Amino acid sequence: MENQVNIPRLDLDDYTQGSAEERKRFSDEIGRAFTETGFVTIANHGMDKALIDELYDVVQRFFALPDDEKARYQIPGLAGQRGYTSKGREKAKAAHVPDLKEFWQRGQTVTDGDRIAEEYPENVSVDLPGFDEITAEVYRRLERTGRELLKAIAVYLKLEEDYFEDKVHNGNSILRAIHYFPILNPETLPPDAVRAGAHEDINLITLLIGASADGLEVLTRDGTWFPVKAAGDDIVVNVGDMLQRLTNNKLKSTTHRVVNPPVKLMKNSRYSVPFFLHPKVNMSLACLPECIDLENPKRYPDCTAGEYLDERLREIGLK
Repeated sequence: MENQVNIPRLDLDDYTQGSAEERKRFSDEIGRAFTETGFVTIANHGMDKALIDELYDVVQRFFALPDDEKARYQIPGLAGQRGYTSKGREKAKAAHVPDLKEFWQRGQTVTDGDRIAEEYPENVSVDLPGFDEITAEVYRRLERTGRELLKAIAVYLKLEEDYFEDKVHNGNSILRAIHYFPILNPETLPPDAVRAGAHEDINLITLLIGASADGLEVLTRDGTWFPVKAAGDDIVVNVGDMLQRLTNNKLKSTTHRVVNPPVKLMKNSRYSVPFFLHPKVNMSLACLPECIDLENPKRYPDCTAGEYLDERLREIGLK
């Protein structure tokens, strides 16, 4: 059972500031966990407690706004990729009922004149003091952390350390603030209604703030659900389907969900803020030659990150 729940706690400083030996150990450990369970927790991720507290303060204030005010930030035609997405819009692939959540998203801000800026919709400015500035800062820091983690993953895969750098610089990443809203009459819910149905993430890797509240569970190889807990202000990081596809299933994009709490706690809100690290849309997701052999033949047709994202957004009901 041990290896089925290999979710190690790793210290990012070991990779960014460590000796050659510490760097190699970090790379080996994240690689091994991503091969077995697809999940790790990370300490020293570049987000200080004060910034996390400020983030949760502005996020809670946003979701406390009246529904008609939040609706002003819901922009038709953007498939939920910017601004607000109301309750009942998103569901897990193959689920019959929507998730019990609402969310808000910001995307990339291109500051270096890169022409890819023309491909991205504008971010939606929120009329709450500090909201835009704090979420922009969180986006920048998590993007930087994600790039460091991808370097360690590239080393594990025996690629050049900077293999992902040009593909994720000004990438199509998303910061999402989620509100799992209170349910005052749980007995009226459809039997299969949950906060987030069983799913896999679409992107390369996901960095999640706020997984310390109970509810996040990962599906182990023997088909049981295992609760994921982060210590203190650590973040949880998991493999997305794009990275699984690129590595021809060597790294695992593991099914996970957010379950409902006991009935007496359903009247409480739960918040979490994942950062979905995406590459540029033109990145090829063709399986790496290093991950193809006789025992593990090529499992996926070639496609770009943009083509794959479009297909998945349709499946989950956002496009």
